[in-house]
Amino acid sequence: MTLAPNQTELLARARADLRMGVPVVLTRGRRTVLVAAAETLSSGRLADMRTLGAPVLSITPRRADTLKARAYSDQVARIELPRDAGCDWIATVADPADDLTHPMKGPFRTVRGGDDTLEALSITLCKTARLLPATLVIDVSNAPQIASQDNLTTISLDDAIVDDLSLSAVIHARLPLSVSDAGRLHIFRPNDGSEEHYAVEIGRPSRDEPVLARLHSACFTGDVLGSLKCDCGPQLHTALARMGEEGRGILLYLNQEGRGIGLANKMRAYSLQDQGFDTVEANHRLGFEDDERDFRIGSEILKSLGFSSVRLMTNNPRKVAMMEGAGIHVAERVPLKVGKGTHNADYLATKAAKSGHLL
Repeated sequence: MTLAPNQTELLARARADLRMGVPVVLTRGRRTVLVAAAETLSSGRLADMRTLGAPVLSITPRRADTLKARAYSDQVARIELPRDAGCDWIATVADPADDLTHPMKGPFRTVRGGDDTLEALSITLCKTARLLPATLVIDVSNAPQIASQDNLTTISLDDAIVDDLSLSAVIHARLPLSVSDAGRLHIFRPNDGSEEHYAVEIGRPSRDEPVLARLHSACFTGDVLGSLKCDCGPQLHTALARMGEEGRGILLYLNQEGRGIGLANKMRAYSLQDQGFDTVEANHRLGFEDDERDFRIGSEILKSLGFSSVRLMTNNPRKVAMMEGAGIHVAERVPLKVGKGTHNADYLATKAAKSGHLL
């Protein structure tokens, strides 16, 4: 029978459950745990989970470093949950919003030793669900009974969550644009249930020579609202204009908002920037890495459209390296230095100093 969901589909279901505050069950080898996302956990479910065992709050080493909580591995820090801790306490540990007004959140008792793979995988699930990377984890022995009784999603995992980067072409149609009458929009749907990605084709670029290309990560605030805090909007419109001038090109619009952390977490980072932290520091305080995007998605789209070589419009050497590593030859890096202003000068300086952008 092929009616049952495969692991990729179960992972998509688990991400949706966590976003709604529903716990999921993860198993690996002889170990089974019940997992809830710290951000969406309700007091009722917390009380119910406590009846099953001793909860541990799992956070990333980045967040642990901010809290001065010891992480005994490079994957995760596991904080023992105090008996009187409720959802408010969990929220203050997971979310750095009040770190400056209430800096003394500890002391914390962290777990040392033992297998922390499932805790690390649970954080990966939260990241891909665009939630704060913090989970409540409880070891349980009667997981099948709990999962069956409460209709919980159960996933049996190997050593890691394998990324499914495969996409399916949904549809393409002619789309006249201000930069070119000969525009065409292609829609691609990831097989892992995540957001769709788009390819804007200008003209009829040859597949036998390097195409002028841009990998552009979605930026609702910059692309749509005209935010002055970043250079995304000017980069998007300049890239399309240059393709229009050449009469050919391909722009990939990848739904990886906020360097892959999602719009809600991006706004959390903006709020931290208002407190004086730069963009990298803000991401770290939230528990994320500098950049959580995966540009291999772009290489898969390019290959599906028949392209193997690009003239890549970017200031980010990481994009070049990832394209090359994914089998797309970068014949030329085309600088795209536009959009600098008073409101984003520090942001651009941080991108150059800490993220290696060539600005």
